[in-house]
This record gives sequence, C-alpha cells and structure tokens, in this order.
Amino acid sequence: MPYAHITGWGMSVPAHVLTNDDLSKMVDTNDAWIREMTGIRERRIAAENETTSTLGADAALKALTVANVSPDDVDLIICSTSTPEYLFPATACLIQDQLGASKAGAFDLLAACSGFIYGLNMAAQAIKSGSAKTVLVIGTETLSRFVDWKDRSTCILFGDGAGAFVVQASEQPGGIFGGVMHSDGSGGDSLLLPAGGSKHPASDLTVHTGMHFIRMNGKEVFRFATRVMAKATLDAAEASGWKPEEIDLVVPHQANLRIIDAAARGLKMPLDKMIINLDRYGNTSTASIPLATVEAVEGGRIKPGDKLVFVGFGAGLTWGALAVQWTGPLPTDRKVNLKQNYLWARSRSIYRRIGRIIEGILWGRNA
Repeated sequence: MPYAHITGWGMSVPAHVLTNDDLSKMVDTNDAWIREMTGIRERRIAAENETTSTLGADAALKALTVANVSPDDVDLIICSTSTPEYLFPATACLIQDQLGASKAGAFDLLAACSGFIYGLNMAAQAIKSGSAKTVLVIGTETLSRFVDWKDRSTCILFGDGAGAFVVQASEQPGGIFGGVMHSDGSGGDSLLLPAGGSKHPASDLTVHTGMHFIRMNGKEVFRFATRVMAKATLDAAEASGWKPEEIDLVVPHQANLRIIDAAARGLKMPLDKMIINLDRYGNTSTASIPLATVEAVEGGRIKPGDKLVFVGFGAGLTWGALAVQWTGPLPTDRKVNLKQNYLWARSRSIYRRIGRIIEGILWGRNA
C-alpha cells in the first residue's frame, strides 16, 4: 500500500488589509478588545475581482509549482470551502478549468472549518486505496461576503484567503498517517448561515432580516472547541502509533488565540509548539490550516521528518485531526513549466466554450 505524501503547498491572500483600527470606524469595537478576546489584529478582504475559485486556483498553482507536478497529472481535486461560488457547479470544477487539470475529477467538500482535514483524509484514503496517485486539496474562502459588518461579535473574526496541498503516492515511508473525523449535528445551530439553502431560499424576507449573514453563539462554540481540540490531537497521534511527546508541532485551526492556548494547556505543550498566524489573517475557515502550514514551512519552522498534527473544528458541529510526517517534494528529473500550462489551460477553456456554442447551433439545426 503506497504512502500519501504532502509534496507541494501554496497560499493566496488578498492584498487589502483590514485592521482592528479600521473596524473600530465601522462598528462599536476597538483594537485592544479584539486582541484580548481573539488575538487577531488584522485580516485580508477580497477585492471585487477576487473570488473563492480565483484565490483557490492561485494557491493550487503555487502548490503544483513546489511539487513540480503538471495539472494534467492531477487525478482528483477536492475543494473544501464554506463559501462556494455557487451551490452548483462545484467551485472545484471552476478551479479545475482554470488550472487545465483535464484528467481530474473534482468536487466540493462542506464541513466548515474542519473541511481541510476531512479533505486531506479523503485524499490519503484515495491514494492508499490505489484509486488516485496525485490529489490536489484546496481550502479557499471569501467569508467577508457573508459577514454582517454591523455585528461586532462576528465581523471581527473572519478573513479571506486560500491554501492548497498536493498529495502524492510514494513507496517512501512517511506522509499522512492516522486521522479522526467527528460530527455532532445537535449543535448545528451554534454556527450557521441560515438562508440560501433549500430550507430558506433567498427572498425579500431573508434579505431584509439578515439571514444571509453568519450567525454564531460564540460562548457555545468556544466551550465546544476547547473541549475537543486536545482530545482529537491525541486521538490522531494514537491512531498513528505516536506518543504525545513525539509530536513536534501542532497546526490548529486559526479561530481564536484563547482556544489555541487552551488546547496547548490540555496537551501539556508549550504554546510555541503551536503554529499560529491568526493575528494577521483572522479566521479563514478551511484555508486557515494550510495558510499556517505554508508560512511555517517557508519560515523554516517545519522541516522534513517533523511529526505534525493538524487539528480543527467548525460548524456542523464538526471536528477532526490528522497526523502527518512532513517530507516535501518527491524527487524527479523533469521540470514542469506551470506558466505554459496555465496559458494552455486558458486557451483550452475558451476553445471548449466555442465548441459548445457551435455544437448547440448544429444540434439545434438538426432538431
């Protein structure tokens, strides 16, 4: 059975920075209070021309570059997002088209902030079963478009961004080991986006009453998160045959510094063994774990051979953790020209759209 290695990584964040001081001009809050309650000092906000798919595609292209993998070699794209561009088609399919991953299946995964862990676990299982050799896992969000900027309990928390991993099969030991995934739907109303689905389709009433904005019971989510984070981390290590003291670093979902601190205390670990970057990005939901990981790798904190645990929680309620022994890109003699691939992908997409128009005209004429 092959091992599933993380061989490429990339991130993409909007250029626009919204600081706590900026927020204090929009809602009744201040920098000191936000930092004390959350640990966040700024977050990124997507521009009008940036979407969940464009951020995700940019992060994915960077991950493919690190892995030296052509989009044509990707077998499967899993896009974890809480803010898809549409209910359908899947945002993963839009990214597949932008990348030109012509042989890849693609689907969205909705498990809120736990989604990236779920996606990585599914990618590893696909590789270990032999059904795929190269899987692209993406966490991408534009949460700012679902935030009520008059609600200080939620608007201070969320930001936009994307992160991506390339997961590949290899006979070399290492990579993704054991993981745990859990859910408890009885707490589903603790964190939700009430309207836009089949229960409450968009209407004058849902728009007027703000049902298209994120709603959260902050105290309940905080209690839930502090209860599950440490245990899930230990469960993932145990499933991998690791002792707690063997864990080099933990990459937690970047939701709240107090939650991360509680998890560290529950694990009896110093806080410096936790990878933390929420102060600069806020809560980016499914993108938070890959964003933190990419910065840690590029900053030299994560090195080949390190034993990591990714752990997160989110709406659903969902939570989970995954144990990973970091390795890096697989050795290869070839050099992939991703820029050329990207230009060809754009041309191929246009060609296929024109082909569909011509096909429709001919088919209509025959009918």
